[in-house]
Amino acid sequence: MLRVYNFLKEAGTYYLATVEGNQPRVRPFGTVMVYEDKLYIQTGKIKPVSKQIEANGKVEICAFNNGEWIRVAGTLVEDDRTEARQAMLDLYPSLQAMYQADDGNTVVYYFKNAQATISSFTAAPVEIKF
Repeated sequence: MLRVYNFLKEAGTYYLATVEGNQPRVRPFGTVMVYEDKLYIQTGKIKPVSKQIEANGKVEICAFNNGEWIRVAGTLVEDDRTEARQAMLDLYPSLQAMYQADDGNTVVYYFKNAQATISSFTAAPVEIKF
């Protein structure tokens, strides 16, 4: 899982795909952390993406960096602990202008039953389950 985290951190931007009804939705994200041996992302509860995750936690992430791309598929599960939200905000101080750990809007999710595939045009794919 650390390889997945490092890839996403180095890429800087990844794209999160959710579903709304029968329509796929994709948007750029940048927050990612490892907390208590789980891979987390963050968003706001009032955003459509959060409502989509609540309705169907199955998501996929994609990022590209240095000639390689990663796809991470799994189920996102909300961690409602203030400590988890604060850990994310501590990693991303710029978010503290918009979010607070106890504001009722900040939400963090961790991946459950995830599988990542790192691919390139020059090497065999690498699969990582976590």
